[in-house]
Order: sequence, then C-alpha cells, then structure tokens
Amino acid sequence: MREGNDMRSKTYRRMIYQAAFLLIVAAVCVIFLSPFVVMLTTSFKTGKDAFMIPVKVLPRKVVFDNYPAALSTIPYARYMMNTIFITVCCVIGELLVTPMVAYSIAKINWKGSALISGLLMATMMIPYTVIMIPLYRVYSKLGLTNTYLPLILPAFLGKPFHIIIMRQFFAGVPNSIIEAAKIDGANEFQRYFTVALPLCKPALTTIGIYAFMNAWSDYLAPMIYINKPEKLTLSLGLQQFMSEYTVKWTELMAAAVIFVLPVIVFFMIFQNNFVRGVATSGLKA
Repeated sequence: MREGNDMRSKTYRRMIYQAAFLLIVAAVCVIFLSPFVVMLTTSFKTGKDAFMIPVKVLPRKVVFDNYPAALSTIPYARYMMNTIFITVCCVIGELLVTPMVAYSIAKINWKGSALISGLLMATMMIPYTVIMIPLYRVYSKLGLTNTYLPLILPAFLGKPFHIIIMRQFFAGVPNSIIEAAKIDGANEFQRYFTVALPLCKPALTTIGIYAFMNAWSDYLAPMIYINKPEKLTLSLGLQQFMSEYTVKWTELMAAAVIFVLPVIVFFMIFQNNFVRGVATSGLKA
C-alpha cells in the first residue's frame, strides 16, 4: 500500500514538473513570437488603426493595400535580387571552404594544426566593430567598395565559428572509416569527399542555415561598403520607408514580413537536419 502511494506521488510530481516545464516553454515562445505577431498584424492595419488608442494586436479592419504599396514604394524586386545573389554566393562559399578547413584540422596531422585551431577560437572573441575600420581601409585601397566582393569574399575564407562546428563533427567521425578508405587506395581528397563529408550532412545544413541567415539579414556590412542605390540590399532598402518627418509603419511592416518569409521557409525545409546538427557533435566510434 505504501509503495503504491509512493509511486502515485512520484507520478504526480513528474506530471507537475512536466506541466511547469511546458508552461515555461510556452511563455518563452510567446515572448519570442510576439514581435513577429505584432509585425504581421500591423501589416494588415490602416495607418490610423496602427496608432489608435487603445492599441489592439488584431486589426480592427483587415486591409491588403500595404503589400502592393510596399512593393511599389521602393524597387523591391531589384533589392531582392541583390540580396539573393549575395546570399547564394555566401552560402556556396561557406559550404565549400568551411568543411575543408575543418577536416584538415580534425583529421589531417600537420604541424601547426593545434595552433591554427587555437587562433580560430581566439578570433571568435574579437568583435566585428574592432576590425571594421581596418577592413574598410583594405577594401578601399583595393578599389572594392561599392561592389559585392567585401560581402561575399569573407564567406570563401571561412568563418571561425562555423569551422569550429564542422571540426567537432569531423572529430566524431571514426578514424577506422577513414583508414579503411585509405587502405582501399583512396587519396586524401577522396576520403574527404566520399567518406567524411557525406557523414556530416546535419553539420552542413547547420552551417548553410547560419550562412543564409547572416547574409540575408546583414545590415552593417552592406551599409559600410554599398552606397550606390541600385546595389542596395533589402535590409538597407527598408530604411527608405522612414523619412525625416514620417515613417510609413504599415507599409514598412508589410515589407518586413516579405523580407522575413524566405528565412522562415528556408528554416522550415531544413529544420530537422538543423536540430540534429545543433544537438549532436558527430558520429561516435
């Protein structure tokens, strides 16, 4: 009888803990989703409704005019194509270079690999604002300002955080698999492309999503290097809804919704691999 009561009390406690955990997760989700919900609902409001007191989250009258107005206020299609071009180039660069650097550090024994790995960790502590002016001077001396190269070139040189993620995955790949391919006559590139790289698809997806989000939403770097109106990205183009005296909030929110949608769609497509990439650190021997 006493054992049965203990079992029931443990079950009740477990249910209480689970309920409390779910409530905390739900509260955090509400906090993080609330800005997006406000942005979405404001995009369907009239200008008067957006600032009417008392403020309501849901629009009093749903209007769809903000979306065509947002697309016609600025050259949205042009800015979208510029952003897509930069983003695609950055994702390709990250997926090409980052795994190669990470594999060389994790699986190839060469002098200085430990030092390079430590330097990569150290560079992650340097904020972008510290190297912003020196980088601008370098690109300016090379005549690369008002081009997309300062935005794309860093992706083809590898980013320390992404390299560290890939290194952890490659470190988890059993050496026996690599050695078996070596015994079969595969050279280093064949072992990389045909053995190690296919085993790290979750990590590649994680790197791809990070690269996509960083390039798509980047505001500071385009603002520094791009001055020509026809070369602006969407993150900079949205500023044009804000004039010196007024801000077209409803149209700005509509433009922002369209701007965010590709990121959401991209994440939803690859979310399973992304979750696995974040939750694991490679295969275990």
